[in-house]
Amino acid sequence: MCEQGENGQDDVKYFRLEEIEEQNTFKSTWIIINHKVYDVTTFLEEHPGGEEVLREQAGGDATESFEDVGHSTDAREMAGSLLIGELHPDDRDKIAKPAESLVTTLHDQQSWWSSWLIPCLAAAIVTLMYRMYTAEDE
Repeated sequence: MCEQGENGQDDVKYFRLEEIEEQNTFKSTWIIINHKVYDVTTFLEEHPGGEEVLREQAGGDATESFEDVGHSTDAREMAGSLLIGELHPDDRDKIAKPAESLVTTLHDQQSWWSSWLIPCLAAAIVTLMYRMYTAEDE
């Protein structure tokens, strides 16, 4: 399924999740990374981590695995040559969302609570217990 641009040329080829899930064979291996669909069939033997790594993700979302490894800029550019389309927008909520930043903001009240107040209270309690324990010995 393709979307047509203003000039009549195909802009993006969309694939349904069911289509991608079927591409989990030795003859055809597709993966999804950040909602983009890659045909990695020809790259299986060349993959530095071994073809098993790609086969484990075949037919599904490999975003988290791809991002966790920390691929180089060269690897990301190479992936561009394997790009065949995108996951259809209607199917995007059926898979995990792309990796998001784990950076917390200063406005996050729970972060402030757990990062500062609880450890400070724990330190105060330990200090009081230590003083009480050492005072009994005197």
